[in-house]
Amino acid sequence: KQVHYIIIGSGTAGATLAARLTEDKDCHVLVLEAGGSDDNFWLKLPVGYFRSIYDNRVSHLYRGEADPGISGRRMDVPRGRVLGGSSSINGLIFIRGQVEDFDDWEKLGAQGWSYRDVLPYFRNIEAYDGAPNQFRGGYGPVGVSNLRNKNFACEAWKQAAREYGLPDNPDFNGDDTYGVGDYQLTLRGRWRESAATAFLQPAMQRPNFQLELNANALRLIYDGNMVVGVEYQQNGELKSAYAEREIILSAGAIQSPQLLQLNGIGPAELLRKHDIKVKVDAPEVGSNLQDHLQMRTIVELADPKYSLNSQVRNPLRLAEMGYQWLFAGKGPLTVGAGQVGGATYTKFSNGKRPDIQIFVMPLSVDKPGMPLHKYPGFTVSYWQCHPESRGNISINSADPFDDPKIVTNYLSTQKDCEVMVEGLRVVREIYDKPAFKNLWQREIIPGSDFESDEEILAAIRKHASTVYHPVGTCRMGNDAKSVVDPELRVRGVTGLRVVDASVMPRIVSANTNAATFMIGEKAASIIKTGI
Repeated sequence: KQVHYIIIGSGTAGATLAARLTEDKDCHVLVLEAGGSDDNFWLKLPVGYFRSIYDNRVSHLYRGEADPGISGRRMDVPRGRVLGGSSSINGLIFIRGQVEDFDDWEKLGAQGWSYRDVLPYFRNIEAYDGAPNQFRGGYGPVGVSNLRNKNFACEAWKQAAREYGLPDNPDFNGDDTYGVGDYQLTLRGRWRESAATAFLQPAMQRPNFQLELNANALRLIYDGNMVVGVEYQQNGELKSAYAEREIILSAGAIQSPQLLQLNGIGPAELLRKHDIKVKVDAPEVGSNLQDHLQMRTIVELADPKYSLNSQVRNPLRLAEMGYQWLFAGKGPLTVGAGQVGGATYTKFSNGKRPDIQIFVMPLSVDKPGMPLHKYPGFTVSYWQCHPESRGNISINSADPFDDPKIVTNYLSTQKDCEVMVEGLRVVREIYDKPAFKNLWQREIIPGSDFESDEEILAAIRKHASTVYHPVGTCRMGNDAKSVVDPELRVRGVTGLRVVDASVMPRIVSANTNAATFMIGEKAASIIKTGI
């Protein structure tokens, strides 16, 4: 068959792009996915992310280098390696980010990506189950649901946040993220809505859509300065495919820059070190790595019945949860990585723009996949919305199966440290408001003895963890150093684009999945209009 586009990666952006392009019956698209099928119960059950995010059958378990910013620890960097990519294993939170995030992109050179420009694409992708309004879409492919679980302790925490001074915010995907409310999730019915279920399942019914699973992209094939094909390995066999129009990297913020570097597009010194012929000396390929670093605070509740830690150990309560999910499509089995929370600003914020995002869960655990703690825990996590710290990604060798070196550089600027310390003080103030104060009996992490700025910062360096939001490593801009232009074309070659979270000039303030869906949707429009 004649192939017009080859898309490397079936994750959030790649799936969106493939499905939209194949809406034109004369456009043939081939998608290469390194992972396998998403036909797995735990990938479908909403709360199943807890089990799958560290499952190496569906997740590529990258690790960062030892980072002095987090007390010399190596941060986990799991990325989805399955149909649907990370959207099949993530925590389901659907939040776009602040209006100003996208206006910032435009100011940084991403012309055509202001909030006003991207809002129609956000609306296009959504099938939001709430009331229709000018900010939301109701007829798109991606099911977006309001929270379907009520927990007494979470409701009390929201009231405490109001007492702290946060206004009610009924929709974090409206015109403002400031305030307190419930998080929305990528759910359709009782099941997870991933890029695979929303976009690829319909596309698979089309004769002009071709999908190859367990297909590891190894090499870009050049004709002079034009990228014309891809060499890939599938079940031990070396294969190649050619595209008449374009090759599109949608492999994510780790693998898209890795593939560029392996194929001669990257920092010349790095490429020569690994005996790779320099096609384009592009110093920023792999740089500008950003992530949200979260600090989890845990308190022990006075009454065990309000914590899921205790509820899941009660067979009757567990059966009730199953019944609620199966027959009503609600309850604890429908939740994602946060139930309630909000956004607020510290004294370090630029004006009244939130610089702290807060997530609340009526449980506690060391990390996803681990057993819940035996005591009745309650977790309030927060992260800095706009970190200044920047890391980078660089190949370790010319072997495409060799994981790249990931330098995270967390908490490497003074402002990042100050905002994170202040964030803990904000969280503690909310814990101590009347509506919540009598529900808990002791602070477990970091512990009430961490009081001074220095002590709090030391605790953050010891305990903070990723929120699995790596972005920015193929920065979009209008300057010569940017990796891709505002139409997402890779500078220095023709026939090659990058369409995924790696093109973000700056990380959005909240979870990155919604914005990555938008990038795929807008990229499809750009390509269809022939830019």
